[in-house]
Amino acid sequence: MSDDQRDQTPAEPATPARAAASASASSEPVVPAGPQPEPIRYFGTTWVNHESGYGLRRAALAVGSLVTATAAAVLLRLSYEGLEIGNVGPFLSISVVVLFAIASAIAFIKTWDSYNRRPAPSSDEAALKGLKTIGFIGSLIAYSLRCLVEAPGEKVRRAEYERALADYERRRSTRTGNPAARRPKRKK
Repeated sequence: MSDDQRDQTPAEPATPARAAASASASSEPVVPAGPQPEPIRYFGTTWVNHESGYGLRRAALAVGSLVTATAAAVLLRLSYEGLEIGNVGPFLSISVVVLFAIASAIAFIKTWDSYNRRPAPSSDEAALKGLKTIGFIGSLIAYSLRCLVEAPGEKVRRAEYERALADYERRRSTRTGNPAARRPKRKK
């Protein structure tokens, strides 16, 4: 069959089912109306309905962060022993231990608080970034403990998502139809 003959063959009549199937196959995925949940790292949006291995993922992340914190503590212990072997003196040895203990405590508290509320844009989070990096063991422990309760940050995101859904439903339910079809208001 030549190209000219192919162009002249009549097209098949489109049935509604075929048109809908071809439209859904060729178009973008349908985005549901209304607000969408914000994904959480390692959990995506499974936190909304606790689906697709949500509980198993939480348990694995809790164990993984606890194992990582333990490995980091062993590494810090080896570093401390290196200071002892280097014979740097008691002041520096004690200072290093106190520094890591305080940094870990502050990192734990700040990380734990960040799961209960969103930080203000002008907060001291950026200033404490270095301190939280030094006290990473505290952050890992806070992450592990929060994974035992819920996905880290789920409480804040769930409250925001439910509020957005309620606002969306309220806005959708108060619509009264086509505003152009309304009668004009009478003048007094």
